[in-house]
Amino acid sequence: MAGHSVGELAAAAIAGVLTPEDAVSLAAVRGAEMAKACALEPSSMAAVMLGDPEEVVAWLADHGLDAANRNGAGQIVASGSAQAVENIVNEPMEGTKVRPLQVAGAFHTRYMAPAEEALRTHVAGITPADPVRPLLSNADGAVVTSGADYLQRLLGQVTRPVRWDLTMRGLADLGVTATVELPPAGTLTGLVKRELKGTVTSTLAVKTPETLGDVDPAA
Repeated sequence: MAGHSVGELAAAAIAGVLTPEDAVSLAAVRGAEMAKACALEPSSMAAVMLGDPEEVVAWLADHGLDAANRNGAGQIVASGSAQAVENIVNEPMEGTKVRPLQVAGAFHTRYMAPAEEALRTHVAGITPADPVRPLLSNADGAVVTSGADYLQRLLGQVTRPVRWDLTMRGLADLGVTATVELPPAGTLTGLVKRELKGTVTSTLAVKTPETLGDVDPAA
């Protein structure tokens, strides 16, 4: 199991770390507190396509921005002050394309620190269980075997980068050759197809109940 950003809550529930009720509760609090954090000062995000990943990350740092999502497949999401994001949209790094994202603020950065603090207070009454199936973390793509560790990673994820590139690499290292993306589906499947071409040979993006008819029960 693996999730991207807030999708890690769903992954944690399916892997048995959180109850469905706790996962939904955390998602609600996370969203509300991040919205409050967004209102504190103008911030934004933009997708940077193409370019050498390490050079793009360094270029963003020079502009006072964080690489909030390192998605692999030639995509990095910049996050930070609204003005800094506007600057890179207007003057992209040579060899890249920069597209502003319609978001409320700079997710996965220090701008979300108030939300992380609120979440840490909220989880005081939650007792996580250890995962019952392999569960990968966005922090580093590693398989996490401790529910308590995974919960702490979920909290820290609010202000830290999503390393989906490392998560996909972790899937490949486990020998995964097929993926099923739960709804809303499509984006992660596209990234897997481009990044793990030749490794993952079968993908399924579940967009409607009818899509489940494409699953082979014997597989």
